Amino acid sequence: MSAALFGPILLTGAQGQVGWELGKRLGAMGEVHALDRSKLDLCDLDAVRTLVRELKPALIVNAAAYTAVDKAESDIEGAWRLNAELPGLLAEEALKLDAALVHYSTDYVFDGLGADGKGAPHRETDAARPLNAYGRSKLAGEQMIAANGCRQLVLRTSWVYGLRGGNFLLTMLKLAAERPELRIIDDQFGAPTWCATIAESTCEVLAQALDAGNAKAWWEEKGGLYHLAAAGETTWYGYAQAIFRNATLQKVPTVQPIPASEYPLPAKRPTSSRLDCGKFRQVFGLALPNWELALRACLVNRI
Repeated sequence: MSAALFGPILLTGAQGQVGWELGKRLGAMGEVHALDRSKLDLCDLDAVRTLVRELKPALIVNAAAYTAVDKAESDIEGAWRLNAELPGLLAEEALKLDAALVHYSTDYVFDGLGADGKGAPHRETDAARPLNAYGRSKLAGEQMIAANGCRQLVLRTSWVYGLRGGNFLLTMLKLAAERPELRIIDDQFGAPTWCATIAESTCEVLAQALDAGNAKAWWEEKGGLYHLAAAGETTWYGYAQAIFRNATLQKVPTVQPIPASEYPLPAKRPTSSRLDCGKFRQVFGLALPNWELALRACLVNRI
């Protein structure tokens, strides 16, 4: 990693899955000011603006998000505030400070049909057609950042998990101790992505920016929108099977595959959350590992 440093770094969502992992790594690049809800209400946009202007960060890493996908259907305002208005404000302040902004988005900006209409992995250039309120709010955040023109890196990822917070992995581990049989959706496809590898890849890219002197030309050439997800693909059913196959559990439930139609939820999900990460590999020379290999590494940390 480069010996050069950024100026002050502002990290939002520091207690979240990705934010927690970033907080452990960004310190090698500069003085990190980590924010979470206990320190600042990120829905109070005036307070956020005041803090940014006082801190004058050279780098803003926005790992904060409203991620309760189903709740967002009835709390549209809350999701919009955190997923659209907050990143828009951070982009405005970054432009005024000539700072760089890193922001995370989601596969849920797509309808899952792919450019070919048959579920092919989505590329960054594919039309975004979100199916739910959460996806619409995240897409709006992307658009506000892009329209602003600040130095920016927007990373779309999918099916994020880790050993903290709320996610599919922790839900499965909990249910394994409570139920002898589980019914899991087997007709939605994607790549489970470990939050630690998202953070590692982010820092590798930022190290490249530092090696280039954090020059405006580097950001103009390489900044923008990228897909960043684990290699390979599976279904929620396949994901659950892999969890039980690789975790050390006293009780392993029987897992039955079901179609999504048998497990209706308030928010509609895309059938395919596959993301084509070729652009990220080509530009930065980096790629995330296969999803099950990463899952095994994550579960080793659990023991």
